[in-house]
Amino acid sequence: MKKQSLFPFILLILCIGTSLNAQTESKIRLNDNWKYLKGDLGNVWETVRPIVKPGNPECVPLWEAVTLPHCFNASDGVDPDVNYYQGPGWYKTLLALNNPFKQGRTILHFEGAGQKTEVYVYTTKVGSHIGGYDEWSVDITDAVNAFLQNKTLSSTFNGKIPLSIRCDNSRDNEMIPSSLADFNIYGGIYRYLNLIYVPALSIDRVNINTSVDSKGMSGKFDIVLKTTNKSSLTKANLKIEIVDAAGKVIVNTNQETETGDDERTVYSSTLKKPILWSPSQPNLYTCRVTLNSETGTQTVTEHFGFRNYEFTDNGPFMLNGKRLLIRGTHKHEDHAGVGAAMTEKQIREEMILIKEMGANFIRLGHYQQSRITLNLCDSLGIMVWEEIPWCRGGVGGDRYKKQAYSMMTNMITQHRNHPAVILWGLGNENDWPGDFPTYDKKEVRDFMSTLNDLAHKLDPSRKTSIRRCDFCKDIPDVYSPSIWAGWYKGIFTDYKTMSEKEMKTVKHFFHAEWGGDSHAGRFDERYDQLLQQSLTKNKDSILTLPNDIDNASKSGEWSESYICNLYDWTLKEQETMPNLTGAAFWTFKDFSTPVRPDNPVPYVNQKGVVERDDTKKESYFVFQSFWAEKPMVHIYGHSWPVRWGNAGEDKMVKVYSNCDEAELLLNGKSLGVKKRHSQDFPAAGLRWNVVYKQGENLLKVVARKGKVTVVDEITQSYQTDHWGKPAQMTLTKINQQGDIATLEVKLQDEQNILCLDARNVVTFGLAGDGKLLDNLGTSSGSRVVELQNGRAIIRVRMNAGSCVASVKCNNIPTVFCKLPD
Repeated sequence: MKKQSLFPFILLILCIGTSLNAQTESKIRLNDNWKYLKGDLGNVWETVRPIVKPGNPECVPLWEAVTLPHCFNASDGVDPDVNYYQGPGWYKTLLALNNPFKQGRTILHFEGAGQKTEVYVYTTKVGSHIGGYDEWSVDITDAVNAFLQNKTLSSTFNGKIPLSIRCDNSRDNEMIPSSLADFNIYGGIYRYLNLIYVPALSIDRVNINTSVDSKGMSGKFDIVLKTTNKSSLTKANLKIEIVDAAGKVIVNTNQETETGDDERTVYSSTLKKPILWSPSQPNLYTCRVTLNSETGTQTVTEHFGFRNYEFTDNGPFMLNGKRLLIRGTHKHEDHAGVGAAMTEKQIREEMILIKEMGANFIRLGHYQQSRITLNLCDSLGIMVWEEIPWCRGGVGGDRYKKQAYSMMTNMITQHRNHPAVILWGLGNENDWPGDFPTYDKKEVRDFMSTLNDLAHKLDPSRKTSIRRCDFCKDIPDVYSPSIWAGWYKGIFTDYKTMSEKEMKTVKHFFHAEWGGDSHAGRFDERYDQLLQQSLTKNKDSILTLPNDIDNASKSGEWSESYICNLYDWTLKEQETMPNLTGAAFWTFKDFSTPVRPDNPVPYVNQKGVVERDDTKKESYFVFQSFWAEKPMVHIYGHSWPVRWGNAGEDKMVKVYSNCDEAELLLNGKSLGVKKRHSQDFPAAGLRWNVVYKQGENLLKVVARKGKVTVVDEITQSYQTDHWGKPAQMTLTKINQQGDIATLEVKLQDEQNILCLDARNVVTFGLAGDGKLLDNLGTSSGSRVVELQNGRAIIRVRMNAGSCVASVKCNNIPTVFCKLPD
């Protein structure tokens, strides 16, 4: 009874404030002409008070010119020397408004701002929101009209409207996500802010509910409309047009509609053999709804699709009646140089990289993400698990719960039209206490159950899910335990055994989060030497770790060498598990986090297969070789310039490819053709034992798949000189493009031999006219970084001047480099 009594309160959240979730056509992005202030003000008056003349006290504090999206923590989120900023910040601009509708409404639509936001027109507070990831809107019409009626104020601002926005990402244990979470809780207007003009009678939301049988013979859909009426009209004309995935108009109807603020079904129909949506054929229907009345005309466009899916009991995942192995990853909204303020172009480029890797699924960790991401998942064919940010810490009080209910409601309401979405996530790692003096498992279960019931009530057509909270695994429809074979626990050859054990504990199993960290550009010869030993001696077990490493995450060196082997083994095992629904590795891209200050790149979770700037690591190509359809080939080691060993020693060269066969050439000489077989570990059999010559070596591979031929080549040096204890560094400019110089530090022994296993921490510095391109959270964009095989690079913007760069390292003499040289 107690849980049921919460629903009237929870569902009222939909009616609070202005939502305007519709994809309306009259939308203007407010990107330019903003000023930003880090920190707080005495009151909102300080944002608008007139400045008599420069130098007066009213001139301070000083504001910075910015464009939106903008994140407080674009730089300090990965600054190795400070905690990232958590507190208030202000934005201000002047709006030039021109609403085309008589008595129309003027709306500010936020696609996401963190984490608590207040909105002011002049000094009038017009709205606020709690939550950094769901969309929300503010109707500023009345405040704008009141401001313009004051002729003195209107004249002072030349007819423009002063808009001020306060964002705040201060720590608050009565909010989600928890500050214990393994990601930065960013501040700022870090998604797009839109200006929208609508008539007095307008469309607030259009939802399309679809269903189709598993054979695709019959599909049904309902169009649900919600309007907002600020007029006295009781009737209006509604035009509905639906275009199928082939471009054919299948519905074109005009009807009279009521004009209340309630939600109502305005059209229902059945289709014979609808064109189905799937990752391989992401077919989308288009629905255009036009509301026409005396107050004006508004058109809203939404896309939708038909697909049937099932998590079978103790068995595989089925899509449109056929088994589909879910091949997935995860992503945060986080990027080098901008933090959470990713542009549409950056999001699109990243999602295309994910699709080109061959993924058919993504878990959006750990919060509702941009509508741009969801639209791309629909059009590219990437299934989605999307979740609210209830992540670690326990359960708070009424304000805490209200926010979670609101974010669940908004996420589902705003994203339910997307055919890509198959799972609504209730939370993550909710077995992790720490935000409150007490941690009550029953309270966690009760809260989880209420969220589960809410999700099903809002959207009965989809499944719910959680990851890692074993005492709640009976609550959601789909459960993912924590399995990190070869990283936090065990060795990676245990993957199948560990997974199959967990699969027996729940009806609907999915494996979210597996993999491990890798420091881009760091390699280790020992791992493939172990594999060579295992293969040449026909050992029953594969040797995965050197004797001096008992746990890869704690005592390993986080090399790309180890992680490529872990991924390679796990992917080939997943192909042999007929009851596996699928898995999603953690994570596609390195991202910032406050809880990992001592990582090789400080404050960065380095489990991505691309760096924080989307630079591919070697492991990206391991996945592509198993998952991608388009023929590809990649010689392992593009970012490994120097290999080492004894003269005449056999070295394994691996090629990652999805082609049927490949031929390797070393310095122009063919080393033979190998056939690909996915179960032949490592590299699906595409590996050769070669003898490098000392110095430079050219490797080339020619791979064939049917009539298609693809080629790759790299140059690697081979060092046979053995090095001693690190004793000295060199710092040199190795490249310059325009005003950007690239510097490289090398750590050598007393005989000037490069120490290829050195992992020392180095710190770059700069004096003069230039600027270090640091605080990017990448292996080449951090002024404090661990060496990769005795070397590291940093870039400098010269600013058309001169400067001196330095590198220091404990117990090694500091070195300098003058620029220009």
